Amino acid sequence: MSLALDAAAQDLLFREAHTARAFTDEPVTDEQVRAIYDLIKLAPTAHNSSPLRVTLLRSAGAKERLLPLLTEKNRAQTAAAPLTAILSVDLWFHERLPKLFPVAPALKDVAYADAGERERAGVLSAGLQIGYFLLGVRAAGLAAGPMSGFDAPGVDKEFFGDGRQKALVVMNIGRPAATAYNPRLPRLDFEEAVTVL
Repeated sequence: MSLALDAAAQDLLFREAHTARAFTDEPVTDEQVRAIYDLIKLAPTAHNSSPLRVTLLRSAGAKERLLPLLTEKNRAQTAAAPLTAILSVDLWFHERLPKLFPVAPALKDVAYADAGERERAGVLSAGLQIGYFLLGVRAAGLAAGPMSGFDAPGVDKEFFGDGRQKALVVMNIGRPAATAYNPRLPRLDFEEAVTVL
């Protein structure tokens, strides 16, 4: 076998995992979310910057604020999901670098002084963390329904009015319902996607 993970773990994280579109009403506990975060916080990021921020929507009131900002096809599944997370990048992540990258405390003022460069670097690192977050949800035995179909500026205004955060992905989380999954679509073969030089 070429992989260190056993077949059951490979199935849980990859082979049998799909984007979920329907969930049971079983709640996702605070303990589960904390365990997921404690696992995924170890994702690699530039200068250990950790720019991902997670906003959890549990209440009906919070969901009602979000629903009009989603594309129509995403509203019903989000309304029914036991937990929805807005995964965003903290555009001021560099302010925490003295704690997160103590070997170079001045780095925040040198490498990330330019707001445009800081946003580009933050989005890339937060994207890595989002991938880990998805795998963390699966590792907890839950299903994830990540979505890009939403009004990102509207979400930013509604939930992050100070302009510090920028929404990247909205993700529903829970136990998959019987109707959760569409058939898996094709993927590219190794030879189509990988170049060996």
